[in-house]
Amino acid sequence: MKRDRSLPQPILFWVVLALIWLVATACDRLWWAVQSGVPAWDQADYLNSALDHGRALGLIPGGAWEGWSALLDLSPKIPPLASLVNGTVMAVSGDAPAQAAWSLSLWHGLLLLAVASWGRRLVGPGFALLASGLTALAPALLDLRTDYVLEMPLTAVCTLALWRLGCWCDPQRGGRWSQVFVATTAALASLLVKQSALLVLFPAGLWAAWIAMGRRGSWLRQALVLPLMTAALIGPWLRHNWITTIGGTNRAVFESAAREGDPGVLSLQNWVLYPSLLPEQLGVVLLVVGVAGLLMMWGWRRSVASAIDDGWSWRWLLINLIAAWLFTSLSPNKSDRYITPLLPMLLLVLARGWWQWGVLLQSRSHRLAALLLGTGLLACCPAGWTLQLQRLQDRPQGPLEALVHAAGGADPNQLPRTLIVVPSTPDLNQHNVTYYGRRHGGQLVGRQLGGQRRDREPVLQSAEWVVLAEGDQGSVRKSARRLDRAVRESGLFVKVETFPRPNGDSYSLWRRRADQLAGLSFAHRFPSLASALSTGPAGLEPVFEAVGVEHMLDGHFLYRDVVRQQALDRLEQDPFDPNPRWSLALLAVLANRPQEASQQFAALQELLPDNPWPAAYRSVVLLAGWNPWAAAEVADAARTKTPNPLLDALADLSGVMAGAVWKVPAALQSVPLAVDQIEDSLDAVR
Repeated sequence: MKRDRSLPQPILFWVVLALIWLVATACDRLWWAVQSGVPAWDQADYLNSALDHGRALGLIPGGAWEGWSALLDLSPKIPPLASLVNGTVMAVSGDAPAQAAWSLSLWHGLLLLAVASWGRRLVGPGFALLASGLTALAPALLDLRTDYVLEMPLTAVCTLALWRLGCWCDPQRGGRWSQVFVATTAALASLLVKQSALLVLFPAGLWAAWIAMGRRGSWLRQALVLPLMTAALIGPWLRHNWITTIGGTNRAVFESAAREGDPGVLSLQNWVLYPSLLPEQLGVVLLVVGVAGLLMMWGWRRSVASAIDDGWSWRWLLINLIAAWLFTSLSPNKSDRYITPLLPMLLLVLARGWWQWGVLLQSRSHRLAALLLGTGLLACCPAGWTLQLQRLQDRPQGPLEALVHAAGGADPNQLPRTLIVVPSTPDLNQHNVTYYGRRHGGQLVGRQLGGQRRDREPVLQSAEWVVLAEGDQGSVRKSARRLDRAVRESGLFVKVETFPRPNGDSYSLWRRRADQLAGLSFAHRFPSLASALSTGPAGLEPVFEAVGVEHMLDGHFLYRDVVRQQALDRLEQDPFDPNPRWSLALLAVLANRPQEASQQFAALQELLPDNPWPAAYRSVVLLAGWNPWAAAEVADAARTKTPNPLLDALADLSGVMAGAVWKVPAALQSVPLAVDQIEDSLDAVR
C-alpha cells in the first residue's frame, strides 16, 4: 500500500484529533455526572495520594510547602509523578471525585497524542486519526478514563516513551540529540508514574542499547544521557524511599499473587490469560474487523515484511509489543489492568487491519469507504457502553459522606482526629474515610484496626472515635469481629449515630465516653520504648510493634512533637543523659531522616562507648541514606572497640556496597552469623 497522501492538512489533522478527545471527554463527564457512588479501596488510595501532593505543594487547603523531604515522604512505595500532576489538577478543578477525575482526561489527551503521532510515522495522518478513534472507543481504555487508578497515566506515558524511543532508534531518521532527550525524559516519566513501566520499557531499552552500540559518532555521549537524567529525576525519590519501595513491591507482586491465587508463570492458564481478555477489553467488533483486515493484507502480500508501510517502525512496534507481553505475563501478579499499557500498541496493529478495509473499499468508492468505516466505528460503541453500564451498577453506594461529617471530617475548623475503621468494604474503608475526611481542608483520617488480636486492648484504651458495621463486615478477619463486639460491650464508648446502607445493613459511629478517659499517652511511653534499643535486636520488636499500633490510633503522629520537645528539654537540663538521645534517634528513624538519626547515634556512641548498638544502628541508617562508605567506616571503627557479629557483618556488607568487592567472601561468612545472632536475641524475648 502506498503511504497515505489524500490526507487532512496539518491544522485540520490536529483539529480532528482535538475533536476526538473532546467527544471522548464529554462521554466521560456524562458518566461522572450520572454515577453517585463512592471510591473504593484503590481509587480512594490514589485520590488520597493526589490530595497529599497537592497539599504538600501548598495548592490545596490544609497543607503548605514544607520542603523536598516532606514531599518525598508522601510516596514511599509508588513514584510521585502521577500524584503531583493529579494533585495540581485537583487544586484547579476541585477535590470531589468527579472533579479530580479531570486529570484522567488530561492523561487520555496525552495518550491520544502519542498514538496519533506514532500512527503518522507508521502510515500517515489518516491512519493516525483512525487509530486514535479506535483508542478512544476501546472499552478497557474507556474504563480507565473513568476509574481513578494509575493505569491511564501509565498507559499514556509508556506509549509516549516507546514511540519516542523508536524515533531515536530509527536507522534512517534517528540518532539526534533532541530525540534522545525527549525519549529519555518520557521513559523516566513512565517509571516515575509506576515501577511496572519496566515490564514494558525494559526490552525496548535493551534493543535501543544494542542499536546505540552499533552506531558511529556521538552514540556514547548520547548514551550517557540516561544515567545522568536517571540520577537527576529518579535518584532523589529512590534514595529517599528505596527500602519501602522494595518492601511494597514484594507485597504488591509476590505476596498479592500468592494471596489471590494467580496462575503460576509456567502454567498454560498464565499464558492464555491476557489474550483471553482481549474481546472484552477491545470489543468483539474492533477485534474481529482488525484481525480480518490484517489477514486479508497478509494474504495479498504473502509476507509480513512486504505488507508493512514503514518497515523499521512496524518492526519496532511488533517486537516490543510481543516482548512487553512476555515480560508482563512473567510477572506473578495478574490483573486486567496490568496489560493495559500494551493496548495502544495492539490498537495500532489492529488499526492497520481496519485501514486495509478502507483501502479495499476506497478502490471502489470513496463515499462507500467512508460510510462503511464510519458504520464500523459506530458498531464499536456498544461494547464500551455496556461495560460502563455494568460498572455503574457495581459502583459502591453507602452513607460514607454523612458518616464522615458526623465524625467532624471535611471541616478545617476541627482539630486533627483519627477514626478507627473496623469494617472494610468497598463503600467504607480506611482509605475513603481519609479522603472524605480531608476534603475542603479537613483533618480527619481513617485507620484500619482489628486485623490481629493484639489490636483489641489498644483500641479500648486509646481510641476516641470508632466506626462499626451491622451486617456485612467486608474483607476482615475474625479478630475484627471480636473487636467489634468488644467495643459494643465495653461500656467505654457511646453510639453517636446509625447510618443505613442500601443493602439493609448499617454502619454505626461510636465515641469514647467523656467519663472514660484514654489510658496513658503514647508520648509518655515512648522514651522507655526508645531506650530499650540500647539492648540491641531484643528491643526492636516491642518498639516497632507498639509504634505500628500507635500509628493506627494516631494517624497524624501527634505524639512526635510532644516527644521531641520533651527530649530537647531534658537535653537542656542534662546534655549527658542518653535517654533523650534514644528518643530523638528513634523519631528520626520513624520519620525516614537517616542523617538526623546518624547524628543522634553518633552522640550515643560518645555517651555509651562500651555499647556496640549505637554504632550498629548508625551504620544501618547510613546505609539507608545511600552512604555505604561512611557506614563501613563507622562499623570498622566500632568493631575494634566492641567486637560484635553484627558490626562485622555491617562492615563487610557496607564495604562491598562501597565497591570493595574483595570483601565479598568475608561478607558471605559474617552476614549469616549476624542473622543467627539477631534471631537468637529475638527468640530469647518471645
